[in-house]
Amino acid sequence: MGSSKDDSATDADNSGGNLPASNSSIFSEGEKVLAYHGPRIYEAKVQKAEFRKKEWRYFVHYLKDSASVEKLVKVQIPSTLKKQLVDDWEFITQKDKLVKLPRSPNVDDILTKYLEYRSKKDGKMTDSVGEILNGLRCYFDKALPVILLYKKERQQYHEAVADDVSPSSIYGAEHLLRLFVKLPELLAYVNIEEETLVRLQQKLLDFLKFLQKNQGTFFLSAYDASKVSEGSGKGKDN
Repeated sequence: MGSSKDDSATDADNSGGNLPASNSSIFSEGEKVLAYHGPRIYEAKVQKAEFRKKEWRYFVHYLKDSASVEKLVKVQIPSTLKKQLVDDWEFITQKDKLVKLPRSPNVDDILTKYLEYRSKKDGKMTDSVGEILNGLRCYFDKALPVILLYKKERQQYHEAVADDVSPSSIYGAEHLLRLFVKLPELLAYVNIEEETLVRLQQKLLDFLKFLQKNQGTFFLSAYDASKVSEGSGKGKDN
């Protein structure tokens, strides 16, 4: 059961059953809507609408097609990279240190190196790998300032990334790895066929193994002792 309060509803008693036009329901029976179920949003159909206790209440049926939302991309992060994430968290939130920017290699460099690695291994440059890497770069650039930064990194971000500069040209493996933790959440609402989903998971795992193989080269072993700033707004906690 879902409920929604109609902003146009008045405080008048409508127990008589004849509702004024201003109190007309936002959604009609049989209409397809997006409805919350816990923290997620699913496609649903309105089964019944009732005006009760001065607000509209809707009974919805979650559509079977919405089950595809549950087909989350499963990203299996290798154990050594999981430790890298823990160390990353500790450096920033517990030791008040930062990743020194700009990073070398940066995210763009790492994606290019992986493409060269796959092309050499496969004997050709495949379009699918290129598309996935372009997608990762796009997700990274969009997600970094919103969900990939700790609060203590915000001031550094504003100082390092100008309007015409992409985060993927400034940040490196440390922040790219954080993206893989968030990918299942980011891809949850993308319409992906089962077969494509399986292939995507395989390619993402292969990329993570590439990061793991080059962990000593791509990741910093120590962070900068520069003073950090708490910052504010949305993003990672602590």
